[in-house]
Amino acid sequence: MFRKAAFGGNHPLNFVRHSAVVDLARTLNWLDDESFISAPAASVEQLLEFHDRAYVKALQYADSEGRVEPDVRMQYQVGTFENPLFPGLFERAATTVGGSILAAELALEGHVAFHPSGGTHHGRPDRACGFCYFNDPVFALMTFRKAGRRNVLYVDLDAHHGDGVEDAFFDDPSVITLSIHESDRWPYTGKDTHPEQGVYNLPVPAGFHDAELELLVDEIVLPVAARHDVDALVICCGADCLAGDPLSTMELSNVALWDTVNRLIALEQPTVIVGGGGYNPWTVARYWAGLWGSIAGFPIPDVLPPGARQRLAGMSCELVDEEDIDEAWLTDLADSPYPRLVRDAVLSLVERTRVN
Repeated sequence: MFRKAAFGGNHPLNFVRHSAVVDLARTLNWLDDESFISAPAASVEQLLEFHDRAYVKALQYADSEGRVEPDVRMQYQVGTFENPLFPGLFERAATTVGGSILAAELALEGHVAFHPSGGTHHGRPDRACGFCYFNDPVFALMTFRKAGRRNVLYVDLDAHHGDGVEDAFFDDPSVITLSIHESDRWPYTGKDTHPEQGVYNLPVPAGFHDAELELLVDEIVLPVAARHDVDALVICCGADCLAGDPLSTMELSNVALWDTVNRLIALEQPTVIVGGGGYNPWTVARYWAGLWGSIAGFPIPDVLPPGARQRLAGMSCELVDEEDIDEAWLTDLADSPYPRLVRDAVLSLVERTRVN
């Protein structure tokens, strides 16, 4: 299912991301059949634990009929350019939810579960939003809560604010949400922090880089986890925060993001890692494949083997001009970060949000 391009036309997600990640991991001998589990689609009953019945039924009907009536398009935001209708939409969206539920169940058994097809963090109970039809991170968090976890931390590293997840748990002190996202970027939310609600927002300036991420992890993210005595984590690893992504101006390396995730895993609590945004196929595939290798304890190769390079060379993207394709995206897995100074805007953000 996830080997097919889904969104169609000139949509930013009209390329296959997840199969490239799996293919790279298999080419590097990092992923065997025992470590790869296909998720079932969430049932309608499961979807109704968060999403409105009328919306679920409308999405199901539109998919089965292959068309969206104007009133349905208006009310549920399906069949738009942002959230198009395509064959198999309902099953795909429901399977994304099923994957996050399964990932949380596996994490509770002692695993670190990586669900790259997940991360649909903009989905609303009653409508699609921001390329997201359902909100699978919400289901991972609810699975942890139903299992008795008292303080669940959601960390969102996507370039776009995780608004749907924050809103879902804003009045639930058992779920702490923390989002690092680019300021003044869609959906233009996540400007304020509400510690009393367990809501921490870190809107960062354009050009946000590795040294600044490390500072936020040291001074905000890990102290928040300690303050709330978290006993489970869901991490959204959107790849649009990487340098070279066409839909953000953040400039993180995949190495810095791997390190951030591993520092959170080191808290030794049940952990689910989901994907998210990402609109440069080369940086997405390298980040998520390398993330799996890093989590699983495999050494990152200096140079990719021929099969992996061939897989990357076969990719294309209308959003990235040919002259902007970095040669390293085709030959290496790890980015080469370079030292930069932390800017005053980020230092000020730390001071405003510092956890006592």
